[in-house]
Amino acid sequence: MDRFLIITNQNKDKDYAVTNRIAGHIRTAGKQVILSRLDNIDAALNTVEGTGCDCAIVLGGDGTIIRAAKKLLSFGVPVLGVNLGTLGFLAEIEQQNVSEALERLYRDDYRIEKRMLLSGEIVKSINANNFTANSGEELTDCVLNDIVIARKGFSRIISLVIYVNDELVDNFKGDGVIISTPTGSTAYNLSAGGPIINPRADVIVITPICPHSLSPRSIVVSAGDTIRVTVGESRKTHASEATATYDGSKVADMGTGDSIIIKKAAYEAKLIKLDQTSFYDILRSKLVYNED
Repeated sequence: MDRFLIITNQNKDKDYAVTNRIAGHIRTAGKQVILSRLDNIDAALNTVEGTGCDCAIVLGGDGTIIRAAKKLLSFGVPVLGVNLGTLGFLAEIEQQNVSEALERLYRDDYRIEKRMLLSGEIVKSINANNFTANSGEELTDCVLNDIVIARKGFSRIISLVIYVNDELVDNFKGDGVIISTPTGSTAYNLSAGGPIINPRADVIVITPICPHSLSPRSIVVSAGDTIRVTVGESRKTHASEATATYDGSKVADMGTGDSIIIKKAAYEAKLIKLDQTSFYDILRSKLVYNED
């Protein structure tokens, strides 16, 4: 690798000490480097489009890596995550291991792990005209972790009707539902009691959030399936209010009768892997606390 893009979450590296150290290492090796803040990444992508890029080094937590990886999808640029956050499931290395990692990148000693994404498209009900997307927001986007359909208010539960390939799966009341990729299975899905899925698996996870029932559980479906979640009528006296959240950031409002169509996206995220540490090794180190 000869051309690098460094994307920094300035809230995680406020004095740019880690950023400058990595950039200095790359320049000393005679390689090219472009620097970008996460909040100004579009400007850097114009340069990448013109000159090309072999690797994006992303400094931050999992949220930073997700945002950067999605921005780079159409460029096919692989991402190396440097953990400046907490758990860092997506980050390949810690900041103290950067120098060794760069040397391996220079000599092309790495592998690419592809991660599936989901696309979500909101379809507004013809009869529901009092709920629209937030101003300026599109109703279609892709996610690396999950799409969450949840109640908008604090006091009401919502009714959700879930279909897979147009076959009814469940109709339940509760706080919402999480539609997760294998990568996102260790995020909100895990906190909601959903299963942990190996990120190389080709499946989609449907996990209810605080269902008002004793029976609903997570369902794992094929990545080739199409999921439709429709906001049902909770009470006849007023319309339901829900929100669809894409990877914890982009939000669109939904009302009674509105649906979101979720399926495997056309793009895949490319993450750089440098060692043979397995997914299960990471689980033990990140989530399991052993008492000796």
